[in-house]
Amino acid sequence: MEKRVSIEEFYESTHSYVPESVRTGIGHFNVFKLDEFAGPKPKPMPFNRRDYFKISLVKGKSRVHYADKVIQVEKQVMVFSNPRIPYNWERIDDQLTGYFCVFTETFFHQYGDLTQYPIFQPSGNPVFQLTDGQLKTMAQIFERMFDEIESEYQFKYDVLRNLVFELIHSGLKMQPAQITETSYSNASERISGLFMELLERQFPMESPMQRIQLRSPSDFATQLGVHVNHLNRALKETLQKSTSVLINSRIVQEAKILLRHTNWNVSEIAHTLGFEETAHFSNFFKKSTSFSPVNYRKERDV
Repeated sequence: MEKRVSIEEFYESTHSYVPESVRTGIGHFNVFKLDEFAGPKPKPMPFNRRDYFKISLVKGKSRVHYADKVIQVEKQVMVFSNPRIPYNWERIDDQLTGYFCVFTETFFHQYGDLTQYPIFQPSGNPVFQLTDGQLKTMAQIFERMFDEIESEYQFKYDVLRNLVFELIHSGLKMQPAQITETSYSNASERISGLFMELLERQFPMESPMQRIQLRSPSDFATQLGVHVNHLNRALKETLQKSTSVLINSRIVQEAKILLRHTNWNVSEIAHTLGFEETAHFSNFFKKSTSFSPVNYRKERDV
């Protein structure tokens, strides 16, 4: 499975450099014209896997896909993307125009939690069809971003944060786009693919300080914006396994890796894999493998 694209890889693939603010992790923001990415000879641009937030203003006929939903765009649209939800953007017109800005969560450190806004939540609708008047208003905000980022003003990034908030609040005041009642040739395959992407995103665990966020079938269903029964039916149809079995199998796989290839203690491994009690993890692991975590680790040296 192809891994998601980090903001570093975005810059390396499109600009052949990585800004210092990205390298240092102090928080990054940038704004772009869409034309150079979506013209007749576009630069490579990942639309479905990203490690950063993105707000896009796009003029042209296209389709926006997320989870098992499709939104048909006839004229112009604004889309709010975040690192947790996978998207795919299908271009219909040969030429799309517009703008997009990208920013990391650390760019808004101490300025609030962006994921609290409905447009960045799994159950929300992050796609907004725009009237011609709304397009003009949103385009003016992006143009102000360009003016600001090229200025020498000492506090320009504070202004840019305000402009991002202006886009967010403008979106919240709009009516979300209607989901097109379009059936995929195989909707179950699509939602299964998105589930597996979300599952794999959480791994590998590289530090005992990490902790998986999606642990139960309902967690995944909420993230994908579908009912848990819908998700389970799709996985049963395509993978012949239940949601719980797939989640547990991947957790067991990661547990084996951590037990064999790290010196983390069992309590640390239990925590990072989402178990509140070490005993619960030990029972889970033994039930799945017939070994206790300690005995499985000892097998490494045999």
